[in-house]
Amino acid sequence: MNNRRLVCPLAVVSALSLAGCGLLPGGGSTTRTVNIWLMRDSVSDDFLQRFTAAYEEEHDGVELNVTIQDWTGIGKKVTEAIKGGGGPDVIEVGNTQVAQYADTDKLYDLTLESVRDLGSEDWLPGLAQPGSIDGAQFGIPWYAASRIVIYNKDLFAEAGVKPAKNRDAWLADTEKLNDSDTQGIYLAGQDWYTLSGFIWEEGGELAVDKGGAWAGALDSPAALRGMDFYKRLQALGKGPKNADEQTPPQAEMFAKGDVAQIIAAPSAIAAITKANPGLKDKLGFFPIPGKKAGQPCVVFTGGSDLIIPENAPQRAAALDVVKALAGEKWQGELARAMNYAPNKASLASVVSGQEATATMAAATARGRATPNSPQWADVEADNPIKPYMTAVLSGENAKRAAQDASEQITDALAE
Repeated sequence: MNNRRLVCPLAVVSALSLAGCGLLPGGGSTTRTVNIWLMRDSVSDDFLQRFTAAYEEEHDGVELNVTIQDWTGIGKKVTEAIKGGGGPDVIEVGNTQVAQYADTDKLYDLTLESVRDLGSEDWLPGLAQPGSIDGAQFGIPWYAASRIVIYNKDLFAEAGVKPAKNRDAWLADTEKLNDSDTQGIYLAGQDWYTLSGFIWEEGGELAVDKGGAWAGALDSPAALRGMDFYKRLQALGKGPKNADEQTPPQAEMFAKGDVAQIIAAPSAIAAITKANPGLKDKLGFFPIPGKKAGQPCVVFTGGSDLIIPENAPQRAAALDVVKALAGEKWQGELARAMNYAPNKASLASVVSGQEATATMAAATARGRATPNSPQWADVEADNPIKPYMTAVLSGENAKRAAQDASEQITDALAE
């Protein structure tokens, strides 16, 4: 999203908000201004302007003042804001970040509103679970994104294969697609988000909570089975064993035309077609197959939750804003505008006309997030899962490598 330069200290998204900045005669005396922090590229200018105009029209005396924040360095900025006084009223945070902010004891408990007003029983688990800490809901699911299989229809047709319905068939088809001229799949060796889904599909975990003490769990039999499947799949292409999906960008590798499949979010489509416009009408999509026929694999769900700090100056008004953003009308508008999965499985039909997004929305019904520890960010900062994956793909003993990585995860979560 483009951050517009306005006279007000914050990026005001409506002309009506000028009164709150003292730019209109007599403005601001009875107006409540709700200050909102949203992350860059989470919404389009058009969506934000439409939401703001509609909301302010329906809520007399309320103005929305939106600041667009960058992801880089946002953790420290949010922590300082919720610990201080008079900070923002509503903040968008990554779904896996809620635990670290809740650990400050400075977030408003939204459990009542979740059950009474927002239909929390139908939320996507990959958004709802990381927003819930010790039985209290601090993060309200806003939007989701997950990985799907993006494939080249021409290469599938030439090989005589169709999108697989289960994992065994998928592996066999990928092997058939993989020959001297075509990579059956381009899968980088350190795509740990994809690995997470395979581990969860087997019933394993990245880490487990043992009475308040977290421990790495990559060495469990189930987690090792997930890694073994990843290894077999990754071998059916030429993805690097010692790099992640951004090095080089897998969308650019797919765009060359000799890769049958990649595992990526629908956002990769723009990069693919930019690099190779000729592929625009040759792209197909299906959920990552699971072990059972017709049931997608468990996938990592990324996305955002909305939080309200305890110190929010306009808490009551902030609650109404969150209810609107997380409610059915604006969930549909946001999903269609940004190609997101809405926050409820029951709302998946709102993107039925967008094939890739609809495929993703179906997949997120079985989505999960990373372990709900306040220290999980410390694990990702120096991620031991990546070198573990490279070690196994390079032929090292999987059990021993998993034990080493699990110990590092345990140490990081204990800090």
